[in-house]
Amino acid sequence: MKVLTFGEILLRLASPGYSRLFQKECLETSFCGAEANVAVSLAVFGVNSAFLTRLPKNDVAISAVNSLRYFGVDTSKIVYGDGRMGLYYLEKGASQRPSKVIYDRAYSAISLSKSEDFDWDVVFKDIDWFHWTGIDPALSDDMVEICLEACKVAKSKGITISCDLNYRKNLWSSDKAKSIMPELMQFVDVCIANEEDADKTLGIAAKNSNEERGKLDKSDYISISNEICRKFGCEYVAITLRESFSASINGWSGLLYNAKKEKVVFSPNYKIHLVDRVGGGDSFAAGLIYGLICGKDDQEVIDFAVASSCLKQTMEGDYNRATVQEIEQLICQGGNGRIQR
Repeated sequence: MKVLTFGEILLRLASPGYSRLFQKECLETSFCGAEANVAVSLAVFGVNSAFLTRLPKNDVAISAVNSLRYFGVDTSKIVYGDGRMGLYYLEKGASQRPSKVIYDRAYSAISLSKSEDFDWDVVFKDIDWFHWTGIDPALSDDMVEICLEACKVAKSKGITISCDLNYRKNLWSSDKAKSIMPELMQFVDVCIANEEDADKTLGIAAKNSNEERGKLDKSDYISISNEICRKFGCEYVAITLRESFSASINGWSGLLYNAKKEKVVFSPNYKIHLVDRVGGGDSFAAGLIYGLICGKDDQEVIDFAVASSCLKQTMEGDYNRATVQEIEQLICQGGNGRIQR
């Protein structure tokens, strides 16, 4: 089983520790990106994963590619062209001060992509699972058409398609997302979302829940999952449930809805003292994909996805470095944090 993820890899510039941006005379560098994060997680789990993007041919891009190769991600499908590396600045929050992300990705190489840059028959030659996110079509109008073409070809080849809705208000408006995402969703087998994503991209809102106030009504999320499957024909919907008590402490759980069985299962809830929450949703997506391709039952799938993303949020950087053994240990032992000798 081989999984291909498609999207943008970025250079991340983060203020050290919990300092404000430019409070200190240096920034910490690493590489990231929703779809790249998923590819890395899957590779760490032992899955044959590949990442597709479009990059400039320069030393920064080569370093980004090498960061993926370090974990065993197949980068042979990456294409190169004009444009620049996208980047973002991160200031990590603490207590009542929220984290901040500032994007600088206009005119990036992938946002300048054209349909002719990707030969999907060649790209999908050895692929069994295709993962993309709502960030991709938000990058440019051409990327909308590229995503649509990719989904059509993947579907014609019987490839399983997953999509993390991943709404980003700094990239496009909710109105534009709602005008584009429903057509793309017709091809999706596995939909991954949170409360805001479903509302801002598909117009499917939770009625009694408020993530920012830590109020979660499980019946809302069952209803959202059911409606997504009914409207778009998805086989599964997975939703992350985050309770934001502060920038430092979050409650973290999730659900998986199986449309064929018309059944929903919930994971345990973890109270996380956050180290770095960016990339938490991507490790959830990777854990979900891993569980499904391994043939785990629904409860095992959601438990693994949530535990995976729980551990990632205790690690610096966007990439998840938690192994299958560590995740399974958390599931079995509940995460008491005792030292392992």
